[in-house]
Amino acid sequence: MQTINQAVTYRPARIKSGFWLVVLGAALWGVDPLFRKLLLDYLTSSQIVLLEHILLFLFAAPVLWVHRSELRGLKWQHVGALLFLSWGGSALATLLFTEALASGNANAVVLLQKLQPLFAIILARVILRESLPKHFSFLFPIALIGTYLLTFGWNIPFGHVNEFIQIGSLLSLGAAALWGGSTVMGRLMLGKMEYGTVTSLRFILALPLLFVITAFEGSAWHFPSEGGPIAAIVINIIFQAALPGLLSLLLYYKGLSNTKASIATLAELSFPMVGVIINWAVFQEVVTLAQCLGFILIWTTLFMISRQNQTQ
Repeated sequence: MQTINQAVTYRPARIKSGFWLVVLGAALWGVDPLFRKLLLDYLTSSQIVLLEHILLFLFAAPVLWVHRSELRGLKWQHVGALLFLSWGGSALATLLFTEALASGNANAVVLLQKLQPLFAIILARVILRESLPKHFSFLFPIALIGTYLLTFGWNIPFGHVNEFIQIGSLLSLGAAALWGGSTVMGRLMLGKMEYGTVTSLRFILALPLLFVITAFEGSAWHFPSEGGPIAAIVINIIFQAALPGLLSLLLYYKGLSNTKASIATLAELSFPMVGVIINWAVFQEVVTLAQCLGFILIWTTLFMISRQNQTQ
């Protein structure tokens, strides 16, 4: 009886920590543009993503070797999920987002990423048969309003439709769909493998596709002749691969292992909060009242879902 009581006592804390690991992992994605924008001055989108995945391969290969026994008994649905995660969520989505930053309206690119929960929730219901969180129809619009305020403030950006119907916006929308679907596919695979194995396969399986895309693109590799810019490029690639790449996904999949995909996808809305902090700390942009309100709305939603998640 004591053992059962202990399990009941500690189960909520475990679920709560999983939810907040998803929040932290997603928040690390918010630092990605800091590194990616500098690299776009010297390299193409496919070259950046390829170099990033080569570094991630060096981290991932030893992990996969240790856990290679988990590859036994994979079914076709698991192979399909892994290919979606690696080719779609890791390779193509990152390419689309990088290219969107280079060619699209930055506000539109950020806003369209908030459509990720819609894609994830639809797929979670269809593939995983997950039920929606309690009061979801009320909490979800609040979170979206918060992300809108963080992105645009009190402004109404839809006066110029052509700013949204352009290549950058379409690329960003494609990235949102792929990343939203990856949330569901990752949750599916975590019923079969450890989170470290899923993360490793996500990076490793993406490499062949990225080599083909980069070769087909045929762009020359333009590295600066001065030592300073070269060092900056190397440092940016390393940090980009380590923080928003490897560490974020390890935290994310660890938390996702005991968090429903429909709940995890709302936890990913921690990304805009990080964006506001970076804009203030790095680019000296003043945080407006609208952004503060958006921050409060998002984190109120996250807190309510976290509390709700403890009782499941």
